[in-house]
Amino acid sequence: MKEKKDLRIIKTRKNLYESLLYLLKEKTFEEIKVSDICEKALINRSTFYAHYNDKYELFADLISTLKTSLSEELTTNPHISNSKEYYLEMLKIFLNHVDSKREIYSAIIIHNKNSVIMDMVYDTLNEEIKKRIEQEKNHKNVPSDIIAKFYLGAVFNVGTEWLRNSNHYTKQEILEYLEKLIPKNI
Repeated sequence: MKEKKDLRIIKTRKNLYESLLYLLKEKTFEEIKVSDICEKALINRSTFYAHYNDKYELFADLISTLKTSLSEELTTNPHISNSKEYYLEMLKIFLNHVDSKREIYSAIIIHNKNSVIMDMVYDTLNEEIKKRIEQEKNHKNVPSDIIAKFYLGAVFNVGTEWLRNSNHYTKQEILEYLEKLIPKNI
């Protein structure tokens, strides 16, 4: 039987996430105080501390939720035999994920340049790429970790560049350009 979730807890945590994200657009994470988060969320400090020990734990929870979401979305990437189609689909999933959570990524990556979120995205994509490479076993005498870093750099940097300058290129244009750049097989 499924454990029933307390909607008050869910609502409070969502409110705290949103308040933190709002504040991250105005200040760096280091400048934000728990009192700022509480004031924005319209809650007492005691309520905050009933859920989190400090702002770092709140931020870690937000990052964990984001990582879980990205991981789940990446697992929907079908098992395509062609490497090029696989990476293009992964990029499409990644860009859709970033687009659907644009407010979060913008607040953390663009306004704060926070390395924690960059590491989270990097690690999540790296795990997915390594799984794919290990399944293929046809690496043309190139070590799998080198292949993973090569493709990871492309996926990660193009995704973050698109987030920073999304008015310059559409998602579709980015995918079309990458289709020209990615070779058919590794």
